[in-house]
Amino acid sequence: MNLLSSIDILIILLYLVTIVIIGLILRKRAQRSKDDYLLGGKSIPWYMLGLSNASGMFDISGTIWLVTLMFVYGIKSAWLPWIWPVFNQIFLMVYLSKWLRRSNATTGAEWIGTRFGFGKGAKLSHIIVVVFALVVCLGYLAYGFIGLGKFIEIFIPWEVVSNYVPFTVTPEYVPHFYGVIFTLFAVFYSLLGGMSGIVWADVVQFAIMTVAALVIGYLGFQAIGEHTLNVPDGWLSPFFGFELNMDWAQIIPEVNDKIRSDGYSLFTYFFIMMVFKGILVSIAGPAPTYDMQKILSTKNAVEASKMSGFVSVILMPIRYLMIAGFAALALIYYEKLDLMNSAGNIDFELILPTAIKEFVPVGLLGLLLAGLIAAFMSTFAGTLNAAQAYLVNDIYLKYAKPNATTNQIKNMNYLTGVVVVVVSIVLGFFAEDVNSVLNIIVSVLYGSYVAANILKWHWWRFNGEGFFWGMVAGLLAAYFAPMLIHVENELYLFPVLLAVSIIGSIIGTYSAPPTEEAVLKDFYKNVRPWGFWGPINDLLVVENPNFKKNKDFKLDMFNVAIGIVAQTALVIIPMYIIFRQSTPAYISLAVLVVCLLLLKKFWWNKLNEKLD
Repeated sequence: MNLLSSIDILIILLYLVTIVIIGLILRKRAQRSKDDYLLGGKSIPWYMLGLSNASGMFDISGTIWLVTLMFVYGIKSAWLPWIWPVFNQIFLMVYLSKWLRRSNATTGAEWIGTRFGFGKGAKLSHIIVVVFALVVCLGYLAYGFIGLGKFIEIFIPWEVVSNYVPFTVTPEYVPHFYGVIFTLFAVFYSLLGGMSGIVWADVVQFAIMTVAALVIGYLGFQAIGEHTLNVPDGWLSPFFGFELNMDWAQIIPEVNDKIRSDGYSLFTYFFIMMVFKGILVSIAGPAPTYDMQKILSTKNAVEASKMSGFVSVILMPIRYLMIAGFAALALIYYEKLDLMNSAGNIDFELILPTAIKEFVPVGLLGLLLAGLIAAFMSTFAGTLNAAQAYLVNDIYLKYAKPNATTNQIKNMNYLTGVVVVVVSIVLGFFAEDVNSVLNIIVSVLYGSYVAANILKWHWWRFNGEGFFWGMVAGLLAAYFAPMLIHVENELYLFPVLLAVSIIGSIIGTYSAPPTEEAVLKDFYKNVRPWGFWGPINDLLVVENPNFKKNKDFKLDMFNVAIGIVAQTALVIIPMYIIFRQSTPAYISLAVLVVCLLLLKKFWWNKLNEKLD
């Protein structure tokens, strides 16, 4: 068992000092203007923003979840992140990032003005987007907070720390204490450096994670080569039937209880629902969090598309080398792992931190811990920046003080940042575990978001009132549905939330006249979405006979399909490599190469042609 050595502690402290220095160095640049603070002055290269976005998605809570999934479900776990859905990055890459970036807005709520104008409906829509954005941001912050606390508790026993703390902390709140401590470091560099500070800190963080992932992948690869892998039939295959039919009874019986509690036994039903929900969520566009802020921070629409595409390329292989490596070590040396939580129950979310403690050598342990703490900070800082953007840009500057000076904006950025952090910490104290918060965010909150945000892109008649009432209906349904309908997995509530939100959107739309014609024409001319825009297209053709509508729907959908296959290959290939499955790895690699060639011809080569 490896405990933190002086070398490990020194590496972690060196990392913490580095990010503080980054915040201090970039402080002056961030204070130049609102755009410099919230969007890095829209001057950061696309590959830097893409790497930063990938670093933000390489979060500690998500990594804990994904290692647990791979341990339990094997190669089939490649499908389960579609619940987010992970393939929304492909929709963004192909067409949605460029549509969003053309708005030239600072936040998703500010974008509302470009679509619905500035009348009563637009104001209502603006308010509901701000509310939704803040709820989602606070949810993500609480999700990361509890994951980090559970993780750190494994490595820094409270018995040691309590000698230096002048107050008592009960055992159930020890993870929250650690969460508070490391949250303060993330707050420091993100508040001082703004978006530029976040991006540069993310570059350092991703470099650390890459080194750690390669070493962990190698250790897992070696363990598989030296020992016999004992897993159920079907564990090494991505394919599945109507039911999961994965029986751990003769190996680790408690895993069967985990599968039942997850609600994945009827895997085909779950998969269909996951894909259905995932496609609709992806078409709706990015939720108003750090992902959207990175898109809005790019230089132009071309770079926005490239940035979103780069996220999958840089993130998936590195992250899944680490995930598969840890899953391999945990499976081979399961008897050495202590997965008992403080309540005396087996907690499979402890696989990642326990495996690190058991198997990672001195020196690398400090590097890996620094990287995983960095991953938490990256997600936390990016989400905090998004929350600040909505509070400052869409509430303070819009309603309280439109003519605020640069110094006043700076102070308000600091104040809102502190308020958001305090509230998220309080919410974190009420979070039961990582998975419970995750399900609420991706299955319930996102379910309320979908209908209104699909219609806003694709239907000219949809107005601000429709958007507002669609979102309100969805959020109310998201609140009450879990109380009234009992399901084994929150994902099965999605059709109910979707139906309620559609009804609210339609009724709201026809309760008010269409958006002003000039606003609709400007939006359609600048963003160029495909969909049901016939009347607006006809008006623009009358003004300019050379105006051509966007006819790329089929091409975009083709590129999306190829992109999803390529992204899935990037996930599965590291799994096959670590578990020494040569033939499937070669087949997957061949599929990836074909997909990349197709995307080069039908997406990359057409970017400038389609976007300029």
